[in-house]
Amino acid sequence: MTALIFISVFLIAACGLIYELVAGALASYLLGDSIFQFSTVIGGYLFAMGVGSWLSRFITRGLVARFVTIELMVGLLGGFSSSLLLLAFAYTPGFRLGLYLMVLAVGVLVGLEIPLLMRILRHRFELRDLVAHVLTFDYLGALGASLAFPMILVPKLGLARGALLFGIINAGVALWSTYLFRDQLPRPARLRASCLLVLAALGAGMAGAESISSLAEASLYADEVIFARSTNYQRIVLTKWKDDLRLFLSGHLQFSSRDEYRYHEALVHPGLAALPWARRVLILGGGDGLAAREVLRYPAIESVTLVDLDPEMTRLFSSHTLLTQLNAGALTAPRVRIVNADAFPWLEQAGGSFDFAVVDFPDPTNFTLGKLYTTAFYRMLARRLTARGAVAVQATSPLFARQSYWCIVETLKQAGFQVHPYHAYVPSFGEWGFVLASLTPYRPPDKLPAGLRFLTAAALPQLFHFPSDMGPVQVEANRLNDQVLVRYYEQEWSQITP
Repeated sequence: MTALIFISVFLIAACGLIYELVAGALASYLLGDSIFQFSTVIGGYLFAMGVGSWLSRFITRGLVARFVTIELMVGLLGGFSSSLLLLAFAYTPGFRLGLYLMVLAVGVLVGLEIPLLMRILRHRFELRDLVAHVLTFDYLGALGASLAFPMILVPKLGLARGALLFGIINAGVALWSTYLFRDQLPRPARLRASCLLVLAALGAGMAGAESISSLAEASLYADEVIFARSTNYQRIVLTKWKDDLRLFLSGHLQFSSRDEYRYHEALVHPGLAALPWARRVLILGGGDGLAAREVLRYPAIESVTLVDLDPEMTRLFSSHTLLTQLNAGALTAPRVRIVNADAFPWLEQAGGSFDFAVVDFPDPTNFTLGKLYTTAFYRMLARRLTARGAVAVQATSPLFARQSYWCIVETLKQAGFQVHPYHAYVPSFGEWGFVLASLTPYRPPDKLPAGLRFLTAAALPQLFHFPSDMGPVQVEANRLNDQVLVRYYEQEWSQITP
């Protein structure tokens, strides 16, 4: 019995932390800025646990029955938390309010658990042994949850089913507690019936979790969702309408198949076509393989190293029929080597040098991405280029995020590059900005590869001219210890998107 009691402590600690991580991850996926979301969720959750612990002093009778009831409430509320929040985001304007109310409610209930359990067990153990054992298994449960969340729960189950699974565990703890402490329960049959009802509800939710997620996502995206998966790093969603295939990462549009060629031709060819001697190319980001497709148009290129954080992205775009047709099988080409790693430490540790680099990261919506737009990052990148090397950087919109765009330009300049800002019109995004940064003077090429659908050598110089509403503005460089770019970006895009 003693072992079962401490296993219960382990499990309820794991469940409590999982609900916290689910809320933080979901907020990060849907609202962006993962640091802010996790900080506020964790802070609110810990505060609520403190409130729950304080409230436990007012429970004076029927401790076991109250403990079982609280476990069932935690299981129901925590188990359905992800599904409810997804639906709230899709169908109501009050997602943030719902998120923090959910966090506070679950936190208060979780805060009640351990104090009640310790009071239930106080007659079975000496105080010092009770405190030591309960806290030990509580912390071990938290460790188990923190390891299981990124390695098993998110990639294998997803947030909705993962939360429901741990809700079932909470309800299971409640059920076996009616047997462990049956001598302290006057009417265990009624509580057991409640446990079975909650388990049935959570089981039904588990069976229908995919339908709930699909329903929520169907309302978020205008077109049919043909693929959706949560990874350790992001939520990948593909939609399709007629011949238009779209990729969304954590809710942000990355490309439309109808006009992505404009973006990727503009990203790659103004720089690479000016380096006929280039043999080794580095692509940072670009897990969809579309930039690699453009690089492979050059027969002289001997090797392409593509570094993308998310293995699910490169796996998907290496195997899905519609996607390999779009990227022309670039990710499985013999000249391409894929590395799944965080570009920041990889770049610091990588050996060798490259003649040309393509930086195709998502926009700097949070500090995790913002570090990839800093002077520190660009200086590391400069050290990986050959003496005549160059790098092309996607740099958000100079029309809609003017300060953000010129901040990236200034950051590259402060990192020691000669900068050559340019832009192109991509219908899905509007005017989009790029920066060609080189270690030597740049001259637009006279010739481009055959088969391009958008760029021509004659029109290329026009990309480097900016009208007055997109021209340079006074900005600071983005540094690792002061990521002004993220603040610029949030301020500018918040004025455009509701």
